[in-house]
Amino acid sequence: MNYKNFEDLPVWNAAIEFALGLFEFTAGADFRGFGDLKNQIERAAVSISNNIAEGFERGTNNDLIYFLYISKGSAGECRSMLRICERSEKFSNFRSEISNLIRREESISKQLNGWRASIESCGRG
Repeated sequence: MNYKNFEDLPVWNAAIEFALGLFEFTAGADFRGFGDLKNQIERAAVSISNNIAEGFERGTNNDLIYFLYISKGSAGECRSMLRICERSEKFSNFRSEISNLIRREESISKQLNGWRASIESCGRG
């Protein structure tokens, strides 16, 4: 299926929903004592959808693939920081939310990887 706008992309929408869910988590959790972790994880979450959009808007397969790699990297960065939260007693009241966010991130990462592989093998679809 060909998409005309990045807003129509399922993976972009999943990334937006992930970011919104992450913002709910960070709004309720106490990040004092964790340096700039809250800001960094929020920025990485926003970077996922932004890089999908930027790659899509550039209009070439090479650019799209490049930005999908960056988006996937940002997704991994989020997962890494969520794993820090998951292992910290300070966030023990948020274990279920953290696990849900990790599952959502893993799904986004798989979608990005699948889309990239598809583009590399047969063009921009």
